[in-house]
Amino acid sequence: MSSVATERADTALIWKVGAVAVMGSFLSQMDATVVNVSLPTLVRDLHSNLSVMQWVTSGYLLALAFMLPMNGWLVDRIGARRLYMICLSTFTVSSALCAAASSAEMLVAFRVLQGLSGGLLAPMAQLMMARVAGKNMARVMGYATLPILLGPLVGPVIAGAILQHASWHWLFLINVPVGIIAVLCAMFLLPNDEAERNPRSLDLTGLAILSPGMVLFLYGADHVRERIGMVLLSIAALCLVFFVRHARLRGDDALVDLKLFHGTFRVAAMTQFLSNGAVYSFQLMLPYLLVRQMGFSPAKVGWLLMPLGLGMLLVYPSNGWLQERFGIRRLAVVGASIVALTTVPFVLMSMRGLSLPVLVIALFLRGMGQGAIGLPSITSAYLSVPRRELPMATTSMNIVQRLGGPTLTTLCATLLAWGMEQGTQPAAFAWVFGFLCLINLAVVAATLRLPLRASQAHA
Repeated sequence: MSSVATERADTALIWKVGAVAVMGSFLSQMDATVVNVSLPTLVRDLHSNLSVMQWVTSGYLLALAFMLPMNGWLVDRIGARRLYMICLSTFTVSSALCAAASSAEMLVAFRVLQGLSGGLLAPMAQLMMARVAGKNMARVMGYATLPILLGPLVGPVIAGAILQHASWHWLFLINVPVGIIAVLCAMFLLPNDEAERNPRSLDLTGLAILSPGMVLFLYGADHVRERIGMVLLSIAALCLVFFVRHARLRGDDALVDLKLFHGTFRVAAMTQFLSNGAVYSFQLMLPYLLVRQMGFSPAKVGWLLMPLGLGMLLVYPSNGWLQERFGIRRLAVVGASIVALTTVPFVLMSMRGLSLPVLVIALFLRGMGQGAIGLPSITSAYLSVPRRELPMATTSMNIVQRLGGPTLTTLCATLLAWGMEQGTQPAAFAWVFGFLCLINLAVVAATLRLPLRASQAHA
């Protein structure tokens, strides 16, 4: 076969795998937020209360986190293609069960099942795309991670439209036809990866420490202002310490191989941890500032945040080309620097009052900067490990991403509460955004250590 024909075949395979992977990943990420706007409706129709119904969202997210550490072992044990079809089929069936739920307790139980299967779809999408990408890694990873960006943004919009014209059952029924199509496409389009399997024993001790530890951490971070939240965070921190010690002793057979965290992969993981944490913290603190201090309604705040998403969407599709043109390090450093600079106006606006033009411009530029950080670091991380280590690498990177947001969000929330106790509300918000400036400077420092170009990141 000629080189041109081979290249065309590789490109066709990339698009086939990408189309299937994106469908499953998008569904799982969208369902993380699709229920948020419907909680009052669910409370009324299922004759429950908000404290119980909140678990429809929390149970799903905690189940996602619980399953994530098992991704690498499951891929090595049964293969990416088979695991993806099992998870996607279970997700589709559990969506139908959610739609058929007749009580709050049933809905929460089926949402947990949905989260257990959906938790692996996003890392699986990244894994399958990374395996077929080859030299096109920079361009391909943009498509693999785009659903992770768009899903949570689109979820509330779709939910609002459904609730306006139909019952809440359609929030879940809409997944069924898409899921069936995705499963059929996976059967016929995903390549056979039996040769890629590398069965190994399950690290039961590591699983018993890490998965509950992640769940406790995420739940504790969400309840940090309560005593139970601080207790759970402390237990989660101990779990992490014990897991690191256990993983070092177990070596290659550990649930997460800590030897991956060296060189480029370690730098990329640190960049992801810090940048994800800064993004989540900012997106929590800014609406709080606009509602509590500036007096805007939640609906208006949603419109004010649109420039942030538009800036990200402007950069994401061209990320591959930008990496090839300017290199991984330059793109990430410029993006991180823009994010750091556009955090400063929010320190000033916390003290002096809102300027709408400054808000819109800063958010748009910030969105562009955020869109230029994540993909270069993910690309360099996956290029830095051998192909056989990709299942473990995607698991590790997704764990780092999942922990970064709650960690820094908890620190920001604690700082804000302390600031309000010590002084005025404007000063407290200024302290928080000042802290985020420091975090974003740390992101800049991390991106300066990324490889200059993709060719320098290979293992």
